[in-house]
Amino acid sequence: MRFSSNFIVLVSVFLLSVSWATPTPTATLQSFKQCLSFNSRISVPSSSFYTPYNPSSFSRILNSTAQNLRYLEPSKPKPEFIFTPLSEPQVQAAVICCKILGIHLRVRSGGHDYEGLSYVSGIETPFVIVDLANLRSITVNIQKNNAWVQAGATVGEVYYRIAQKSKVHGFPAGLCTSLGIGGHITGGAYGSMMRKYGLGVDNVLDARIVDANGRILDRAAMGEDLFWAIRGGGGASFGVILAWKIKLVPVPETVTVFTVTKSLEQGATKILYRWQQVADKLDENLFIRVIIQTSAGQNGTRTVTTSYNALFLGGANRLLRVMKKSFPELGLSRKDCIETSWINSVLYIAGYPSNITAEFLLQGKPLLPKVYFKAKSDFVKEPIPEAALEGIWKSFLQEDIPLTIWTPYGGMMSRISESATPFPHRKGTLFKIQYVTAWVDGEKSEKKHINWMRKLYKYMAPYVSQSPREAYVNYRDLELGMNKKRSTSYSQAKVWGEKYFKDNFNRLVRVKTIFDPENFFRHEQSIPPLRFYR
Repeated sequence: MRFSSNFIVLVSVFLLSVSWATPTPTATLQSFKQCLSFNSRISVPSSSFYTPYNPSSFSRILNSTAQNLRYLEPSKPKPEFIFTPLSEPQVQAAVICCKILGIHLRVRSGGHDYEGLSYVSGIETPFVIVDLANLRSITVNIQKNNAWVQAGATVGEVYYRIAQKSKVHGFPAGLCTSLGIGGHITGGAYGSMMRKYGLGVDNVLDARIVDANGRILDRAAMGEDLFWAIRGGGGASFGVILAWKIKLVPVPETVTVFTVTKSLEQGATKILYRWQQVADKLDENLFIRVIIQTSAGQNGTRTVTTSYNALFLGGANRLLRVMKKSFPELGLSRKDCIETSWINSVLYIAGYPSNITAEFLLQGKPLLPKVYFKAKSDFVKEPIPEAALEGIWKSFLQEDIPLTIWTPYGGMMSRISESATPFPHRKGTLFKIQYVTAWVDGEKSEKKHINWMRKLYKYMAPYVSQSPREAYVNYRDLELGMNKKRSTSYSQAKVWGEKYFKDNFNRLVRVKTIFDPENFFRHEQSIPPLRFYR
């Protein structure tokens, strides 16, 4: 559906004549509903709206997919209302109406964003949420090796629907199965097959998006510049992702998984130092990430453990040969190896109990309960010395629930150009680090835990990428810098923009300037158009 500028102006004049001088939440909602009735070919039921005047249903929807309890505290700003469209044209109409009425819009497809940007607005209120949870259609075409996936579907649902059709097809996206596919791919989309096939963004064929003019565009209509920008340029800067067309990849009928854990007392430091030297050079069918946390050690004391969590696209016997040649220090044995199907490997890598079946993926629920947390990220170019690792262990033993995950590169990740998509962290990277600290007692201990995270991040500075110190956009970190309301200076934006996108940041700015010059789609770390630079 396309709308002329004259039509939008006429509707705008009408709505302004019936709306408010001093807006209230009720008036905002009524004006929005009136606008939808003009712009949506399908009637919108009242059940698609949730307001604070019905606190139980409002809180249920607001909290449904939000993962970070820090942003659900009563002190955090809440939306005027939540709209849950039932169709893509209703999303289109919502964008048009928010633009006509001057309503600040936040769009949520999954809610895993670390800083709550899809359901909290810290720089601009009032605001509304368009929640895409009802848009979760998945159409798999095995003959053509592709699938159309709506934005509200979870990664786990996508994996399940592919496996329903074929035992020898998969898709290289996230390890956490409750991620919303819409936002997940906009940042890159890591997964356990990244060394073989690259990221989710490297396997996208087409997309449907609502742009700032309220048009629904596919790849041909949007052009290659915008299609480039939405595949890795971060969510909610260029439009509302409605659906992705993804390329399926071949997987063996039998794959192998394992988890081998080493504590400090079992020589974890030396083994991890060796992993850093080989992880990016291993057979590209082999993905071994390291999960580092604390646990009870001998005599009731705390220790640090390193868990080598792996997927191999092949059988156990071949895996053992690879490990014996390339990483014998881990001491992998046949009893550590589990041969299984690709879809069951998804459950294993995600940490689900062995009695959970693949059908659980259709529920779209995370494995762990929600907690308060803060996260950061780094990219490593040279092995971190053993002495520096000892400093990390000392820091970990000072925190309650610390976690870090080291994700290996190499293989396909090193063969794709840094400018192929906005995601630039490619050749020369050994591995990515995700740091997380979690707590359960709310705001009263937040400062303590965030200060711990800042100290660890500062400690790591000499051992990670430099100029810029790189960061992963899907692990949003507002401490890297934020936009101001509606605008920011180029120097401010460049600080965090180059960390996420390196030299691709300037191209993203140019695309934004062309396709959203009025900066309609904005948030604390959205790409600003040039006219807003000062």
